[in-house]
Amino acid sequence: MRTGQNVTNSLPLTLSDVTYAANGRNILCQVSLEIETGPRTVILGPNGAGKSVLLRICHGLITPREGSVCWHGSAIVNGGVRQAMVFQRPVMLRRSAHANIRYALRLNGTSKRKLNHLADEALARTGLSEVARTPAHHLSIGEQQRLALARAWVLKPEVLFLDEPTASLDPASTRAVEDIVRAIDRSGTKIIMTSHDLAQARRIAHEVIFLHKGKVIEDTSAAMFFESPDSPEAQGFLAGELLW
Repeated sequence: MRTGQNVTNSLPLTLSDVTYAANGRNILCQVSLEIETGPRTVILGPNGAGKSVLLRICHGLITPREGSVCWHGSAIVNGGVRQAMVFQRPVMLRRSAHANIRYALRLNGTSKRKLNHLADEALARTGLSEVARTPAHHLSIGEQQRLALARAWVLKPEVLFLDEPTASLDPASTRAVEDIVRAIDRSGTKIIMTSHDLAQARRIAHEVIFLHKGKVIEDTSAAMFFESPDSPEAQGFLAGELLW
């Protein structure tokens, strides 16, 4: 999880003709998008579609070979945007769950007198109070993911990127994570999340960006995507076909 400084009104996030290549292969091909504040956005697509790379480019972890990424009309660096990202396999510091959150708060410039209170609150609202003093590496995978969400949420990001946050979780842990994602959304944070799970996208998405072979095939409301997708690729994906 990484977060930037406190700068408001960073959205819309605009990508213009973004291309990214690795090992001689284009992973994203001239992607153009505008992501507004408000509805939860789910980036859908089969494995290898470029979803995770797109999220990392949006977050500023990697730089596109071509094209531009702009926040609120400016090509601002990642450090100027109040955002965070939670990965499929979150990095846990070798300290307690409580200390993981305190560390993130300290990096964000939170005063010492507020650290414990804010960390307690973050653990409580993600159902982790009972494991506050447990070393993070001893937590279950589901608990670690909830801790990663708590650690991001406590910083009050304007935008939270989630890269397949439930991919390795059992159904109970998946439900717990999805409940937290909805709570973060209700708190005013914009959710941008990747998934290849259609059932989850139906539960979470307000709007869908559908990727295939590194290209944006659909960019529409969730209702329109699931009820009447325009493209043969999206129709095949929804029908459970294997896309190549």
